[in-house]
Amino acid sequence: MTRLNRRRFIQYGSLAAGTGLLAACGSTAPTAPEAGAESTTSSELQQITFGTNWYAQAEHGGFYQAVAAGIYKDYGLDVTIQMGGPQVNGTQLLMGKAVDFFMGYTANAIKAVEEGIPKITVAAIFQKDPQILIAHPDQGVKDLADLKGKPTFISKAANVTYWPFLAAKYGFTDDMKRNYNFNPGPFLADKNSAQQGYLSSEPLAISKEGGFDPMVFLLADYGYSAYATTIETRQEIVDGDPDMVQRFVDASIKGWYSYFANPALGNGLIKQANPEMSDEQLAYSLEKMQEYGIALSGDADSKGIGAMTNERWKAFFEEMSTAGVFNSDTDYTQAYTLDFVNKGPDYYQNQS
Repeated sequence: MTRLNRRRFIQYGSLAAGTGLLAACGSTAPTAPEAGAESTTSSELQQITFGTNWYAQAEHGGFYQAVAAGIYKDYGLDVTIQMGGPQVNGTQLLMGKAVDFFMGYTANAIKAVEEGIPKITVAAIFQKDPQILIAHPDQGVKDLADLKGKPTFISKAANVTYWPFLAAKYGFTDDMKRNYNFNPGPFLADKNSAQQGYLSSEPLAISKEGGFDPMVFLLADYGYSAYATTIETRQEIVDGDPDMVQRFVDASIKGWYSYFANPALGNGLIKQANPEMSDEQLAYSLEKMQEYGIALSGDADSKGIGAMTNERWKAFFEEMSTAGVFNSDTDYTQAYTLDFVNKGPDYYQNQS
């Protein structure tokens, strides 16, 4: 692997540090076993490593499905999934050539343009960011706007993603912020508080631990227009091997259609990679992704899973630059390309 010089390594690290992802390039995070894979990989298959942003879960299901069902191999690819976690820095892994593709998100992609980091988004699996705020029931909170003034537990990443949006649109203030360490205890102890979460995870955890169903506010349904679970890669890969990029995108999207149809294979591989993942959590996550149209809604209805549009990127950039997240003169169009998506549902489901 080509080594990054220290200056560039620190630069890439500083970008991810602003999002709360703190780690060094070359993380030793475990990789997912390839269920059903042959003992020796065919030399004809192109070897690819894809890094995820968290421990294996249903929110990554389509990628694991594409491995387990042999979809990647049908497209001439031998894909290893490198599982993420709280100490994984995706930008360093990607730019350090430890992975070929990484699971990213919109705000980070535009920040990379501002930092001069040559990575690019080639697909957006989730039309809606599953980011939520949750609150206690019976506290007079009926709408997202009702959380204004309440202590709210958020991660460091929120400061450069959704919090500026909430401040600009709903008047949320910095004195509301409390540090969130992925532990629901402080939220459970304070009935007047709110907490960030993921639609498909935290509500179930709160229900089991706290004994109540929390109020759930999906930020995407309140105007937060970011894509999520994007596929990003280095610009040099797009320039040098666009055919491989297209095959990886197509196979990943096909994996997601397959996962939504019957998730058994993907779930089996997820549980191998992350033994702490339960069948209950997997089923709950899948149900919520489908109920709220996380992947299958908006432009994906006509353009297929993975869809992106210039209009959506422009709207997000303008919204967030107004909120002070981006410089208004940033060329946000360098953060993404539409060359590999928007081919329509039939194209992705019928390809082989």
